[in-house]
Amino acid sequence: MNEHPVLRISPTDLETLLGTLEVKFVALTECLVSMGYALELGGVNAPGLHYNLVGKGRAIVDGGEPIPLMPHTLIVVPASSLFRIEVEGRHGYSGLLSINGRTPTRSPDVVRRVTAGTEEEPSLILVCGYFHATYGACADLFAGLTEPIFEQFSAEDQVDTKLQAALAELVTQEIGSGAMSAALLKQVVVQLLRRSLVSMNAWVEHLSVLGDPLVARAFAAMAMRPGDDHSLESLAHLACLSRSAFVARFSSAVGKAPMQVLRELRLRQAMSQLKGSGLAIELIAHNAGYASRSSFIKAFRKSYGMDPSEVRRGLPAQE
Repeated sequence: MNEHPVLRISPTDLETLLGTLEVKFVALTECLVSMGYALELGGVNAPGLHYNLVGKGRAIVDGGEPIPLMPHTLIVVPASSLFRIEVEGRHGYSGLLSINGRTPTRSPDVVRRVTAGTEEEPSLILVCGYFHATYGACADLFAGLTEPIFEQFSAEDQVDTKLQAALAELVTQEIGSGAMSAALLKQVVVQLLRRSLVSMNAWVEHLSVLGDPLVARAFAAMAMRPGDDHSLESLAHLACLSRSAFVARFSSAVGKAPMQVLRELRLRQAMSQLKGSGLAIELIAHNAGYASRSSFIKAFRKSYGMDPSEVRRGLPAQE
């Protein structure tokens, strides 16, 4: 833990980025662990968000140092990490009965309940959600995460309420329950990102573009207004960096070159407008920052394997 907060993204830039945040729901699991038991989870190719609703114990990620679990402890683990939940028995944490709760099949539309011990008398209850979070469908929020994040929330934060509501949505199996659960999970991720502005822990340094506030400022401008007349020079100036330094730091933080990300953001906006509006293709191309219809169609076909007009007609991509 640091004595002072690390250099943070500004609240204004974070607000802009949150406006482009998308959360894709992978799976939701309710975990019940009794005294003297250990439950092994993880190995999912997506980050995991684990929130302790009831009880005390500890969590171990990839064999690392134990993380104390109390009510309202939130832990985010990197994709494919192994996650072990332990509850003390008569001999402390020695001689625990281990239950393998990992499974190769998961459905985003069904709540999975995993029990270690007696389901009627669990000592600890967690909600575990697996998800992908991206900015503008281009930059993965947790792509650079190599160590677990853990923060202690309180009942007043109502994180438990949102996760329990997500569980209830999937249990009812009503139309749109998956979308509603994803929206509720997104609220929890947003609360965690809000905490990044004031947390004394340095985990924010490992969260994609959030780890570099100067890059985040430029990325936020691109994500919110992809059709603007952006260039390497203008973006570097916005980030207060030289062109070469900006390209290097952006590519390191996001995993892609700035102009590649800008192109993806522009075409994603165009695809959205093609599907959800009656705007003329020429206007959609202009909104996306393309100087001509022909250059837009060429870029769109290269990216999606089909012409914009085919999206309007609902035709499949050409081979």
